[in-house]
Amino acid sequence: MARQDGKRPDGLTPIPWQLDKPLTWDVTVAHTLADSHMSATARLGGAAAEQAAGRKTAKYDLLAQIDRLFQPIAAETLGPLNQSSIAFFSELGRKIASISGDNREPSFLFQRISITVQRFNSILLHYSFSSDEK
Repeated sequence: MARQDGKRPDGLTPIPWQLDKPLTWDVTVAHTLADSHMSATARLGGAAAEQAAGRKTAKYDLLAQIDRLFQPIAAETLGPLNQSSIAFFSELGRKIASISGDNREPSFLFQRISITVQRFNSILLHYSFSSDEK
């Protein structure tokens, strides 16, 4: 599954996800306030995540040719997800709920994603300070 440049997606389902095809995914977190995203995010919330998802889709476009589904998962540092990720996690949450019997599972899944982004932000903040400061 590696591309010619050695890059590969973050994961692959061992069983078919949809249409008898396995699902591959790749995750990225875009900095909402980065200069490259500022004008887009000022006009539309989630624009940086949508741009990142578009880049991921283009990066792994060959996967569709080898009978795989690809799901870009893009989040922004201030929280928004790209639209296809929202639809994907909603469907995943519904599937989990159908097995567990708890209709709150989709909400729990989005809460876990939110906490993961917050942890990511805290790590970035921590490493933004120089360790040799006294």
